[in-house]
Amino acid sequence: MILSKNIIFFLLVLITGNLYGQTLIIDSTKIEVVPAKAEIIHSPKKASIYSAILPGLGQAYNKKYWKIPIIYAGIGTIGYFIAWNNNIYKTYKLAYNDLIDKDPDTNSHLDLEAAKYYDLDDPTQFANFKSGLSRQSDYNRRNRDLLIISMLGFYGLNIIDASVDAHFFDFDISEDLTMNWQPAVRTFEKQLVYGANFTFKF
Repeated sequence: MILSKNIIFFLLVLITGNLYGQTLIIDSTKIEVVPAKAEIIHSPKKASIYSAILPGLGQAYNKKYWKIPIIYAGIGTIGYFIAWNNNIYKTYKLAYNDLIDKDPDTNSHLDLEAAKYYDLDDPTQFANFKSGLSRQSDYNRRNRDLLIISMLGFYGLNIIDASVDAHFFDFDISEDLTMNWQPAVRTFEKQLVYGANFTFKF
């Protein structure tokens, strides 16, 4: 009996020794350094240059594809009215020149709808007709010039929009911000009090 107890004790010591010998030793001072990936910077300068070269290209670079049709619709609309006012300006300018050049072969002014309401042999009506042609010509020329300035402004706005979007491209708009707030209802002296909860994260 004593011998069997000694054998059991010996076996327990032997098993414990084997388990101890298999214990893993971990060195906590060794830290594996994983090289960080290079940060990709979204460049506002590049977005501005792209939009300056081709309107809408900066918006494509910013992945704001929905803005491209708006840009070209604006450019197309302004361009259409520039051409429309320019054609009217040239028509009235030519009619004015034909009216005052005293050349019977140049009579484009007679093709105008308004010409049939004037007796051009009457000096007063002739002067009124000439004044009307001059005013209409100046009006459409001024509109054309203002629309050209508007086109340049729209072109510049396209560049500014691309630059601003690029600045905010990596901006964190998730719910995990430094400060968060939400409406709240509390009970104070048996009455409902409406307020707001502010949460600050550091």
